[in-house]
Amino acid sequence: MTDKNVLVITRIFDAPVATVWKYWTDAEHLKKWWGPKDFTAPSVTIDFRVGGKYLSCMRGKPTPDAPEQDFWSTGTYKEIVPMKKIVVTDSFADEKGNVVSSEHYGMKGFPLELEVTFEFEEIDGKTKMTLHHVGIADIDEKMREGMDQGWNQSFDKIDTAVAAK
Repeated sequence: MTDKNVLVITRIFDAPVATVWKYWTDAEHLKKWWGPKDFTAPSVTIDFRVGGKYLSCMRGKPTPDAPEQDFWSTGTYKEIVPMKKIVVTDSFADEKGNVVSSEHYGMKGFPLELEVTFEFEEIDGKTKMTLHHVGIADIDEKMREGMDQGWNQSFDKIDTAVAAK
């Protein structure tokens, strides 16, 4: 049975944990993959320590139906176990890092703050990463599917980046 409050995704990356870890902890590496396939990440700042914050921008490419749009997010690192685990809060934000409602971006149902845990395990030189995105019980099924798709498309970018190493 699925817990409607949690999105869980497990991926295997063809790279050691130390390589994959950089894509989560270094702003320049995070810029290479943050956001689904049709998004870029023009701005990412990371204060990678417990109590430190991140602020990132996903920029959607313009389409005939929608102009280019920036989606900002912020959060605070709650737990860091080097090469093993990252726990961080996750909120929509404005470009200054102020938390805003999801309605600011035309989406309804998201709480002001979610929690995301990333666990890393090295297996035969590859990295098994498991994401737990908690706090989404009130998000409708279409939005939940969009979150799943967005995370997976982002992880596809990590796959491409580590394969190029």
